[in-house]
Formats: sequence, C-alpha cells, structure tokens
Amino acid sequence: MSFVERIAVVGGGPAGAFAAAELARAGRKVVLFDEKLAWEKPCGGGLTDKAITRWPFLREAQAEWNWISDCELIAPSGRKVAFRLDRQIAIFSRQVLNGMMLDRADQAGAEVRRARVLQIERSGKGWSIQTSSGNVSAEFVVMATGARNSFREQFPRPFGPENFMVAVGYYIPGTHHTVQIRFLKELHGYIWVFPRSDHFSVGICGCMQGANTAKLRQVLEDSLPEFGLNLDGAKLYAHIIPALTPKALQGPFSGDGWALIGDAAGFVDPITGEGIYYSLRSAELLAEALAQSAPENYSESVRHDFLPELERAAHITDRFYAGSWMGGNVIERMIQLTGRSPRFRELMRDLFAGTQEYSSLRDRLSRSLPRIAAEALLSTLWQPAGTVAQAR
Repeated sequence: MSFVERIAVVGGGPAGAFAAAELARAGRKVVLFDEKLAWEKPCGGGLTDKAITRWPFLREAQAEWNWISDCELIAPSGRKVAFRLDRQIAIFSRQVLNGMMLDRADQAGAEVRRARVLQIERSGKGWSIQTSSGNVSAEFVVMATGARNSFREQFPRPFGPENFMVAVGYYIPGTHHTVQIRFLKELHGYIWVFPRSDHFSVGICGCMQGANTAKLRQVLEDSLPEFGLNLDGAKLYAHIIPALTPKALQGPFSGDGWALIGDAAGFVDPITGEGIYYSLRSAELLAEALAQSAPENYSESVRHDFLPELERAAHITDRFYAGSWMGGNVIERMIQLTGRSPRFRELMRDLFAGTQEYSSLRDRLSRSLPRIAAEALLSTLWQPAGTVAQAR
C-alpha cells in the first residue's frame, strides 16, 4: 500500500469527471485535463434505470434530458414490435452530461483544466505531463481518453481492428419519446434513433473489420425515410466504439502508477455498444482503490464486478447477430416473441433497464420457455398475419 499524493486524470468525459469528483471528495489532490471539456460526443447518450438507480445524482441533477418511455425494434425482415418500457431511459445530450459531470468534479475540489495533453513521461517514481498550458507532475495517472488513446506506449492496450465497431450518424432536429433500433442483414450492428431533449442522435454501427464508413453512411441515409426523418439541418459525426474480444478483455487495465477507465479500457458492451454505466462504475472502483491507498486493488475489483458480464457478451456477440434459435434467426425470433409473449416482453424490458444480466439470461429463458411458447402460440392464432405488434 502506498499513499498517492497527486493524481492526474486525462480526459473529461463521464469516466474521468466522475473519478476526479470521487477522488476529490476523498481528500485527494486531483487535476483533470481535457482539450474540449463539455462537448457533443457522437453517441446515443442513454442512461439505463440501472445507472440512474445506482447514482441518484443523475436523476436529481438540474440538467436537460429526455425520458424515454417506449421502444420500437425492427428486424432485418422488416418485422416490427413496439412496446412500453416499465422503467424509463434517460437520454442526455453528451454536452449536457459531460458539463454536469465536470461541474460536479469542480465543486468537489478537483482542479479542472482546459488543456491538451501533449506528452506523458516517467519522472522518477511519478509522471511528467506536458500540456498546452504547462507541465504538471503527478504520482498517478488516470487515463480516461476514450477509445482513441494517443499514449499506447506508456499505457499498453494493443487493440486491433477486431476490437472496435465503427459508427457514423447525424444529429437531426426534432424529438419524441421512443427509442428505435433497426437491425440489418449481414451487419453485426444496428441503426439507432435516440431522441434527446431537442434533437435526435441517429446513427449506424458495425464491426470495424467488416464495416466501411462510407457504405454505412449510405445505408443510414437510405433508411432515414423509414423513421420519418431527413437530413434538413443535420450535422454529421463519426467515431469508433470499443467492442473487445474475450482475449482483449483479459487486460491489463492498470500498472505501476497508472490505470485505464471507461472506453480507454474498452469497458463497453460489445453487443449493444452501451458504455456509460461501465465508465462510471470503473471510475468508482478506481477511486475507491486510490482512496484506500491501494491502487493495486483496482484491476481485481473490475474482474469481480462487471468484467464477467462483458466477457459473456463478447462470447455471445456472433451468435446474437448471426446465430439461430428456436428454428430461426436469433434477432428475428427475439422480435417475434417480444410481440407475442408477455413473459418474453418482460425479459426484454429488464434488458433495456440493465437489470437482466447475460450471465443469468440462459437460465431465465430455459425456465420460461414453456410459457413463452404457449403465449406465442395463442397470440399467433388470434393476431392477424402481417400486423405490427403493439405490446404494452
């Protein structure tokens, strides 16, 4: 165990800002660097009920977000199902969310600097950090730089293209209260329409090895009329999303005087692309370890907490997008059963709330399958063919 005198956090997204706030509240000296501070990061910005329940300050914050009460899923065949969520999703503009988290870090006593980190080098037992606003020394460095890490030599996480999804999309004026997700044939990914408070985040993502940005963009643009949207007033964005293989999830996530959190560590669900919960949780676990002067405990805490869930998701990603179940394509069958079985629909609501873990999903399905099959059969007999399921 060793006391860490000064901690530098590189990156001011949810992971970095939350880590800085928690460490400052624990009495540690913290300086946070971010080139842009609050900015409109290209992603959905959804916070599940699991995240909002764990960190009540997210619900209590004086910030704008959009409560989502309904979901529409569209299968590759065009089959649709719309259903109400029993626990709402809060969708933030990332500029608003990042700004709120940075304000919280500042109020906790962290030093927040708008500066670009140019170089990080070892200096004795600590680090010398060269920034656009001057040099800083620190005993510990927290890397919260997102998926694009410019300092791989000092903090090794050798991700190849098989560990990323590429995403392209638009911010489009307008909003409503329904999340829409469209799955496509031969794409390990999906189109999303996430309505924020004053605009839509509309995008498409797919595995980097088999995805071309220009092609994905064209597919997305061709699909916009299906959602009643067009490009009037739209703003383009593109980025990459970690989607780690089981091997890459073995780490390392930390070392002598450093640690990775959030997207920088690859802590993202490789099926859904959801990462905000894991950003906040990894930041919380690291802050706890550093506050206890035991940074070596961080990696072990991650392995006991949420890493098994991400590993399970990594093992089943290919089957989810390209496998078969109950005599049909997994996604087609999933959407069919969501519309026809109340028991299966309850499971889907729990998945969207973040309370149904992959580790127990198979057992739950096995126990519920007889009733799910019976409900689906009855619904098939009574519901006319070709109708869109409106499930409540």
